[in-house]
Amino acid sequence: MKDGIDVKLDMHLNVAAFDEETKTVAARALKDAALHVLQVSNMRVPLQEGHLQNSGDTSVDRSALRAAVSYSQPYAVRQHEELTWKHAPGREAKYLETALEEEAHAVQALLAQQLKELFR
Repeated sequence: MKDGIDVKLDMHLNVAAFDEETKTVAARALKDAALHVLQVSNMRVPLQEGHLQNSGDTSVDRSALRAAVSYSQPYAVRQHEELTWKHAPGREAKYLETALEEEAHAVQALLAQQLKELFR
């Protein structure tokens, strides 16, 4: 986490019996999925000077097979949760939450495609 409060979204693969090669591929797949969600979220994040958008980041915990997408500006949580604030067209509150909800199938497809290649 950078300075400030994170707006954070976690994605987790719950597969305890992964060998090292599978963990490496799974971690890469999670990173790609997190980057996809970040890209979509960045198109929705409230934008005035770009500081909030530029604070977006992804991380992957390989040992836990968990990926996160976060925004670390001190006002990120308030911008995310405040539904009454007005934003420029295409920009919105819940920018991270709606990005994941609307891209859930794309995220699942990204993960499945990369993991499926292990078993060919």
